[in-house]
Amino acid sequence: MRVLLTGASGFLGRALARRFADAGHAVVALVREPCAALAELGIEQIEGDVTSLDRMITAAAGCDAVVHTAARVAPLGRIEDWYDVNVAGTDHVLAACEYNDVRSLVFTSCAGVVIDGSDLNGVNETQSMPMRAPSPYLATKALAEQHVLAANSPRLATVAIRPHLLWGPGEPRLLPRLAALARSGKLRLFGEPGRKIDTCYIDNAADAHLAALDRIEPGASIAGKAYFVTQGEPATVEGFLNGLLRAAGFPAETRRVSPGVARLLASLAPLRRTLTGSDPFVTADSLALFGQSAWFNIAAARRELGYAPRVGTAEGLARVSAHLARERMRNK
Repeated sequence: MRVLLTGASGFLGRALARRFADAGHAVVALVREPCAALAELGIEQIEGDVTSLDRMITAAAGCDAVVHTAARVAPLGRIEDWYDVNVAGTDHVLAACEYNDVRSLVFTSCAGVVIDGSDLNGVNETQSMPMRAPSPYLATKALAEQHVLAANSPRLATVAIRPHLLWGPGEPRLLPRLAALARSGKLRLFGEPGRKIDTCYIDNAADAHLAALDRIEPGASIAGKAYFVTQGEPATVEGFLNGLLRAAGFPAETRRVSPGVARLLASLAPLRRTLTGSDPFVTADSLALFGQSAWFNIAAARRELGYAPRVGTAEGLARVSAHLARERMRNK
C-alpha cells in the first residue's frame, strides 16, 4: 500500500515511518524540510506542510491511504497558529483525499480531547468532548477529530487514534523540560497527590496506527470511530514523572505547589515565556494533562484493532534510560 504520512519528521512520525516501512508499505513522507532519519530508511520525502492545500493535493496523488499525524503541539502561541495547522490543515488533508480518491485516512488525535477539568477514571469512547476545552491545542485537536470522523463515507473511510502522553527514547518536549528544571532545582509537582494518568509508549502508539491502517477501508467496522490507546497501566502523576526523572538520572521530586498556585502559574505562562524566552512547565496544557486523573478504558482498541501494548511501562523506562546513557557516552 502506498501511504502518505504527514508530520513524518516528528517524534511519532518517525516511529510510524519505520513501522510502516517494516510492514511492507511504501511510505511517502510530507516534511517541512529534508529529514536525515527518514532518508536513512529510504523513504520518499516531499517538502511541504498541511497548511498548503496545493502541496497536500500533490503529495497525496497516487496514494491508497493517508496517515495524518502533523499537528502544532507547542504549549504557547496564538490561537490562529493552532487553528491553521490542526483544523485548517486537517481540512486540507480531507480535501486532498477527496481530490485524489484516497480511500482511507488514519488521523492521530489525542486522548486529551475529552479532558474537561474533572477526574476521568477509566472512561471509554462514549465520554463526550467538553463544551470548553482547557487549552487551544486540545480545542483544535477536538475540532479536527470531529471533522475527520464526520467525513467518513462510502468513498473515504476515516478513523481516529487517541494516544495519551506519548513518551519514549528521543521524545523532544516533556522529558527534556523535566530534566532541565530538575537540574536547576526549579521543578515542582502540582495538583492533588494520588491523581492517576495513563500514558502511551511510542512503539505502542505506532502499533495502534499500523493496526488501524491495515483495517481501515470503506465499510470497515472501525470506520468513523475513535479509539483510546494507552499503556493500560494507570499510575499516579508523580509516579510517572518520577519514573522519567529516574530514567534520566535524577532523584525523585517530592516538592509540590498547591492547585491554586499551579493555576496562577499557568495563567502567567505566556508572560513568563515573553520575559524568559523559554516554555514554562506549568501551562494550560500541562495543567490539563497532570492536574487531575485522566486514564482511559482501552477495551475497544483491544477488541476492534487487536491492539495490545507490547512495551510495558517498566520496559519503556528502561529503554529511555539506556538511550540517554548512550547519548551521554556519545557526547563525552
